Amino acid sequence: MIENSIKIAIYIHAFFGGLGLITGIGSAIVKKGSNLHKKMGKLFSIGMLTSSLISLPVACMPKHENPFLFCIGLFTIYLVLAGNRALTFKPKIKEQATLIDKLISGSMLIISLAMVVLGSLGFIQKINNSILYLFFGSFGLLFSIRDFYFFKKYKEQKNAWLLSHISKITGALIASVTAFIVAGIGIGNLITWTLPSLIGSFYIAYWTKKYKSKKRRSKQ
Repeated sequence: MIENSIKIAIYIHAFFGGLGLITGIGSAIVKKGSNLHKKMGKLFSIGMLTSSLISLPVACMPKHENPFLFCIGLFTIYLVLAGNRALTFKPKIKEQATLIDKLISGSMLIISLAMVVLGSLGFIQKINNSILYLFFGSFGLLFSIRDFYFFKKYKEQKNAWLLSHISKITGALIASVTAFIVAGIGIGNLITWTLPSLIGSFYIAYWTKKYKSKKRRSKQ
C-alpha cells in the first residue's frame, strides 16, 4: 500500500517535472517579457514547485531515502520562489524587501551552510558524492548572500530585479534539466550533475552582460 502510494507520488512528481522542463526551455527561448514568455513562466513555476514539493516526502520514504535529493528539492523551491519574488522589486511596486523575502533567502542560507558542512565532512571521510553537497551548497550560499545585498542595493541598479529574476529562474531550469538527465535518462555521475550548472552559468552571464550594457547605453 505504502509502496504503491510512493510510486504514484513519483509519477506525479515526474509529470510536473516534465511540465517544468518543457515550459522552462520554452520560456528561455521566446522573447523576454512577451505574453507567451509570461504564460510559460507561470506553468514552469507551477510544475517545478509541485514536483519539488512532492520530492521532499518521497526522499524521506523507506527504500527511497536520499538526503541530497531532499536538499536539491529545497534548493529548487527557493530558486522558483525567489525568482518570482524578484519581479515584485520592479520600480514603484514596493519600497523594500519584506519579511517573506528575507525568510526565503535566510532559509536557503542556513540550508546551504548545512550542505557545505556535510560536504566538507564527507569529503574528509571520503564519502561518495560529498563533492556534490559542496558544489550545490556553494551555489546556494552565493545566491542567498547576494539576495541580502540585492535587498539593500536594488534601487541603485536599474535592472537589478530583472537580473535577479533571470539568475534564479535559470537556476531552477538547470535543476529541471539535471533531474531529467539523472533520474529520467539514468545517467548519474559527477559530470551530469554539474555540467548543466556550468552551462547555465554562461547563460546567466550572457544576459547579465546584455542588460548591464543596456543600462550603460541609456546613461550615455
